[in-house]
Amino acid sequence: MSNAPAIHEIYLLPEGVDKVTEIKDTKIPNAATFHLEKEDHTLGNVLRMELLKNPKVLFAGYKMAHPLDHSVDLKLQTTADTSPLQVLQEDINSIVKEIGQIKRKFENELTLHSMQSVEPTNGFTVDRAY
Repeated sequence: MSNAPAIHEIYLLPEGVDKVTEIKDTKIPNAATFHLEKEDHTLGNVLRMELLKNPKVLFAGYKMAHPLDHSVDLKLQTTADTSPLQVLQEDINSIVKEIGQIKRKFENELTLHSMQSVEPTNGFTVDRAY
């Protein structure tokens, strides 16, 4: 027996549950907590790192309540000239662009590698990649 959830419960969003919920902080100006369902440290840390690069962000941090609870609470405070939601959307777009660039570079390198011919040399084959 295990207390681990069924594998599908880790990534399938239950019906009627929002993926992202914004909870505005009434005690701190320009602050909000974003509850991300069915996510873990992978997304939480990437978002935190990208947000901390942004000069409009005063604070960015995340927490997971429990390792078996697959949700992330992302806390964000911004400067007065912008909202936490706006900054989060901008930085998510920035992450998506960066992932696209990494994907293109990887595909280009993969194409270059596959185009390298394997030439026979004295009865042996030599792969140029090594």
